Amino acid sequence: MSTIIAVETSDVRFPTSRDLDGSDAMNPDPDYSAAYLRVVTDSDDGHEGHGFVFTIGRGNDVETAAIKALTPYLLGRNAEEILADMGRTWKELTHDSQLRWLGPEKGVMHMAIGAVVNALWDLKSKRAGLPLWQLLAAMSPEELVDLVDFRYLTDALTRDEALEILTAALPGRAERTATMLAEGYPGYTTTPGWLGYSDEKLTRLAKEAVAAGFKQIKLKVGADLADDVRRLRTARAAVGPDIKVAVDANQRWDVQEAIEWMSHLAPFDIAWIEEPTSPDDILGHAAIARGVDPIPVATGEHVQNRVVFKQMLQADALQVLQIDAARVAGVNENVAILLLAAKFGVRVCPHAGGVGLCEAVQHLSMFDFVAVSGKKDDRMIEFVDHLHEHFVTPIDVHDGCYWPPLAPGGGSEMHAASIAEFTFPDGGFWVSDAAAAAADVADVADAAADAAAYAAEEAKDATATAESAKELV
Repeated sequence: MSTIIAVETSDVRFPTSRDLDGSDAMNPDPDYSAAYLRVVTDSDDGHEGHGFVFTIGRGNDVETAAIKALTPYLLGRNAEEILADMGRTWKELTHDSQLRWLGPEKGVMHMAIGAVVNALWDLKSKRAGLPLWQLLAAMSPEELVDLVDFRYLTDALTRDEALEILTAALPGRAERTATMLAEGYPGYTTTPGWLGYSDEKLTRLAKEAVAAGFKQIKLKVGADLADDVRRLRTARAAVGPDIKVAVDANQRWDVQEAIEWMSHLAPFDIAWIEEPTSPDDILGHAAIARGVDPIPVATGEHVQNRVVFKQMLQADALQVLQIDAARVAGVNENVAILLLAAKFGVRVCPHAGGVGLCEAVQHLSMFDFVAVSGKKDDRMIEFVDHLHEHFVTPIDVHDGCYWPPLAPGGGSEMHAASIAEFTFPDGGFWVSDAAAAAADVADVADAAADAAAYAAEEAKDATATAESAKELV
């Protein structure tokens, strides 16, 4: 038996806003951040569980505090008991009546629960000696459906229907695993498309993406229509007619505005329009989907739980479902969402990028291919080339594909040195940055003082000159 003896949290932030990495129509200056936790046991095996919630700077301290508030649910608990029944563990966290009042099942606390759940899956995978995708894909259909909370879902997906989906995929698991190991899993890249980039940088990065084997790129849109048309024309010229180009408005528009705006972008052969309006507006998404058809609508990175996904699928409000590893309440809820997508026959192309989202969500897509949908030809995982060096098991992306991770765990563990360097505000980077800013202020003050002294001397000289002139007169 082992006991959970520590739950450590860190407010980790990276200064990505300085190069406009991640900039879009709604988030012009993001500092990619992770509200991070580490679950430690007294086991001799040395394994730990790591998880995080992705944010973009201010507010990361609030998310970190929410994760810390969940410490009493873990500290002193029997680790084997918690890990043995992750379905029960998920319900224990999400069904707490007082925590539910803060949501229910949405917002800061729900995402914090997701970080804890993902950290426990990371620990469970390490103890099993398997990457998370293989651990999930090795579970029986019955074990997988036991992970899912079917409350609120049964009008769209019952336990028996989920069991049928998983059982139907059972015979081909070994073959699909071998296929993925040999071929990888398709990716697409947003690296060229940040809104703050110049046309020259867009062109260079788009050409590099094609040379790297990507068959689709994505551009941020929504701030200025004329700029969007120009940038899409630039992108098309860079990649040619055979590469897909998706666009992402990051929730910028009202419904009619989205339809009208997309009518001007449609001539550039748009692969999909992502997050055209509020992620909570199910009927708005459905209206946009009808209005921009045949351009598909993609959304999901800000959809708060499985219930909203269910309704979007029921309303035909999305044609590309984008799960996120750190938005809903962790692996369990994402398994439910993958099953919903399979039931409705909708393709899943996860949101990634940020801090560690690529490392984490690849496991869910690979599990989906092996054990749920059995499909990957029309599916892609988003790729952004930021901050992977800070992770113990960084993604392996080449030839336009994600290559399956083989290291045990869920991919969410950061290097201890990176955590120490970028913890806000006391990490080495931020302390040095604050010192440099203070030095700049001091330099400005010194320059102002010098200028004032010089002006005083000039005034003194002018006075002396005037006095001399007066005496001559």
